[in-house]
Amino acid sequence: MKRDPGPDVPGAAPALPRGVRPLVVAAYVLLAAAVALDLATNPSLTFSPVLATAPALASLGTRSARVPLTTGLIALLLVAPLALADPGVALPVHLTAGATVLAITCVSTANVVLVSTRERQLLQTRSVAEAAQRALLRPAPERIGGLRIAVRYASAAAEARVGGDLYEVLGTPYGTRLLLGDVRGKGLGAVETAADVLGAFREAAQVEPGLDEVARRLDATVFRRGVGEEFVTAVLLGVPVRGGPAELVDCGHLPPLLWRAGEVVEIQSPEPDPPLALRQLNPGPYHLMRTPFVPGDTLVLYTDGVTEARDAAGRFYPLGERLAGLPDLTPTHLADRIVADLRDYTGGELADDAALLIVRRER
Repeated sequence: MKRDPGPDVPGAAPALPRGVRPLVVAAYVLLAAAVALDLATNPSLTFSPVLATAPALASLGTRSARVPLTTGLIALLLVAPLALADPGVALPVHLTAGATVLAITCVSTANVVLVSTRERQLLQTRSVAEAAQRALLRPAPERIGGLRIAVRYASAAAEARVGGDLYEVLGTPYGTRLLLGDVRGKGLGAVETAADVLGAFREAAQVEPGLDEVARRLDATVFRRGVGEEFVTAVLLGVPVRGGPAELVDCGHLPPLLWRAGEVVEIQSPEPDPPLALRQLNPGPYHLMRTPFVPGDTLVLYTDGVTEARDAAGRFYPLGERLAGLPDLTPTHLADRIVADLRDYTGGELADDAALLIVRRER
């Protein structure tokens, strides 16, 4: 994610939206025309009160308090020549115009200072959030154990830095183990749950020989939290280093998609397991599924922020259909194509965070 420039960086003033810029230019033109008319027309008529708009206009699109302050002082100085050009206008009218210009200058300057301070505080908060995300969601290796990996996390809001989607890729004594999950909760509680799940996975994946036992420990971790109705859907994937089928445990998550020679199929577990923290509602062991995963195959794991994204007509994003129409790509290029296509499909906005974890077995 790109970081926005800080409020104190030179040239970092926010650009005005395209639809606003013509209006501001038109306002400046009208202001200049009013001053010119005042100097050239009836001496019993004055336009000096319109000078109060100058500092307000100058405060738009700037983080520097000097801009509206300087503009306001210039406008205040212009009141005097306009008063001399309009001898037929009562002096209190010009004094009132000057007081209005001064008041609007003070208000505009104070507003710029306030907005700049709040933006600086927001930037600091976002920097802390970015650090928390880097600690929570560590960058996945591009190559590990004969696999090529790509991870993409698309946030629903530009300001968002930490959410409930989670992923991890680990090299273990039992091969490469991967996790993709989605916390069903909101706010800080969801982030804390995600942190607990990732911590438990990083430990259990290294010591538990069975992926089903890793899932059991994750379930116990989320259940012990006991925070409201929070639970986690997750899919665990294990790929042995020396070849052989991949292992899957689906904990109430969306089924992974397998791309093989241009064909896409869903890897549906014959015995779906409940999400993490809900195992006690249906007691029993987690079910380990093995599926062929040969060199050249690609597995796509995803959260519902991808498949539940909608276009303008309200139709869900057809991930499987779009994936089948793509050529044989590396995980990095495939992930980029999907994210770009998803943004285009939704018009650039997502209603929920979306995560992709793409795994390809190298030839």
